[in-house]
Amino acid sequence: MIAIVEAAGWPIWFLIFASIVAVGLITERLVYLRRSRIAPQGLLDEVIKELAQRGVSDGMLEKLNKHSPLGCIFAAGLKNIKATPEIMKESIEEAGRAATHDLERFLTTLGTIASISPLLGLFGTVVGMIEIFGAQTVAGNSPAVLAHGISVALYNTAFGLIVAIPSMIFYRHFRAQVDSLTIEMEQQAIKLVEIVHGERRS
Repeated sequence: MIAIVEAAGWPIWFLIFASIVAVGLITERLVYLRRSRIAPQGLLDEVIKELAQRGVSDGMLEKLNKHSPLGCIFAAGLKNIKATPEIMKESIEEAGRAATHDLERFLTTLGTIASISPLLGLFGTVVGMIEIFGAQTVAGNSPAVLAHGISVALYNTAFGLIVAIPSMIFYRHFRAQVDSLTIEMEQQAIKLVEIVHGERRS
């Protein structure tokens, strides 16, 4: 690996840094964006059951806020349980926007890495070509310098694609996952409002 880095020249360090950041972001989002953590199954039924038995309490709201993003949305709505359905929905929408923002955290950075990695590889390719043409003299070309220039050009191009392709795949995957989770939380929150105000049976 060290030999490859040496052969690729100094431009490869930009791509190595980008790859480390990408791996860190992908790992963090894989851990965070789990359905069981964001929108646990059965939470709505538990909330409805507790509402029927004890009603809304500070302890219940605090527990929901610490439970999950979906729990935070439920808590925001239940704080305004005595208000009109419109006000309750507005508070849920505000909490939903905040939850969605947390779900999308770091995705812009991951998408940026996926976009610029091929450009960083191209930059390394250009540097390698400059070294090749800079090595040309009247007496001829040095094989060692030519080989180094070609290595810089090819390794950077390849490594740029190696970083970009997985980053783009995971970026698209996470975007789709966030959209799916957002829609699910919206549907659950609407059910809660309708059940609370008697517009829907639990």
